[in-house]
Amino acid sequence: MLTLGALAVDRDGRIFPAPGSPAPALRFRWRGRPCEARLEPGRLRLSALAGRIPSTAEPGADRPWTVREVQAVPRALPGGLVLRVTPDHRLRLEGEAPAGGTVTALLGELVRFALALDPYLERLESAGAGTAKT
Repeated sequence: MLTLGALAVDRDGRIFPAPGSPAPALRFRWRGRPCEARLEPGRLRLSALAGRIPSTAEPGADRPWTVREVQAVPRALPGGLVLRVTPDHRLRLEGEAPAGGTVTALLGELVRFALALDPYLERLESAGAGTAKT
């Protein structure tokens, strides 16, 4: 086993979190939104900051309509994707994938996650949930 910072690589090229290290994470942006892939033992946790429910103080915001539209999104999500609302009303889309693959497999999971987000990012944007300030 070869250790590269917070990553360990086995003889077959599979990557894992290095023992005793914090979970390594790769941060990237998809369609202007911050995303993260965190490699944990046995799983890859994926998340994207998808938008934000507007404040009642924002001019022109139809918050009740936006909230109704956001509430409908979880029913449309494919298995494995979850929509969470943070305490500051930001919207996070989250998913998981198995870990223990090669770097190529990891990148494939990132691409699958990003492409799966697209219709929901568009739906949230059209609902007035726009992009979240980061």
